[in-house]
Amino acid sequence: MSKCQYEVVFYPGKTLTPLQQQTLVAELRDVAGSCFTHTPNYQVLSGDKSELDKAVLCLGRNEQGRLLGFCSALSLPVDGHNNVLHLGLTCVHPDARGTNMTHHLTSKLMLKYLMKESLFSETWITNCACVLSSLGNVAMYFENLYPSPFGPAHASQKHLDIARSVDAYHRQSIAINERARFNAEKFVFEGSVDGTVFEKDADDQRFHHRDESLTEFYQDLLNFERGDEALQIGKVSLLTFPKYLLRKAAARMKATLPTRKPMAA
Repeated sequence: MSKCQYEVVFYPGKTLTPLQQQTLVAELRDVAGSCFTHTPNYQVLSGDKSELDKAVLCLGRNEQGRLLGFCSALSLPVDGHNNVLHLGLTCVHPDARGTNMTHHLTSKLMLKYLMKESLFSETWITNCACVLSSLGNVAMYFENLYPSPFGPAHASQKHLDIARSVDAYHRQSIAINERARFNAEKFVFEGSVDGTVFEKDADDQRFHHRDESLTEFYQDLLNFERGDEALQIGKVSLLTFPKYLLRKAAARMKATLPTRKPMAA
């Protein structure tokens, strides 16, 4: 496959013409249609200007200009805490799978966002998902994340404030079912994806994280039969990137070490 070219677009509802917005949304829906049985009509896929106004997109195109993948995040207002970046939606066309595009899309979006909006400070982020690989990757990458096996044992007041804002004001943008109950102790929206295109089977290994311990952590947190999804809240800064690379290197080294057998009694 030819080399992909990446572009980060900030707030297309404000920076693109109506015709450019229409063309972009059609391209996004085409890629999303290759990932879902039914394309969800939410966030940037809805074409709603209010969603495009707060969107930050990373687009991956081949050399001919065809869109093969995108990562869409939302800048969400939270009272008393400035804006929080919701990680939103990432879709990669089957023609581009196996090229590590998901990682490139996410990392390039985050880097450009931090350089533009939060160069010398931390940015709080949210992620809402039931895909175990997605939850595991966010746990590995972001700091002070809750819920996570690497983060704090209990949510801080900051975590709770952001979670309550998401619960009260941003359900529609994140496609959280209006009938879902938010469990503030576990940070789980109970029954949020039941009967939707986002619902997943807990035992479907296509959506498991490569680190079995991360898969098990989030499997234990969620009731998949009920249609739960987890709300993760953490923070990121430019210093997060080298820390993440060190964690990945340590994880790879650990995976290569031989398993020690218990000594016979």
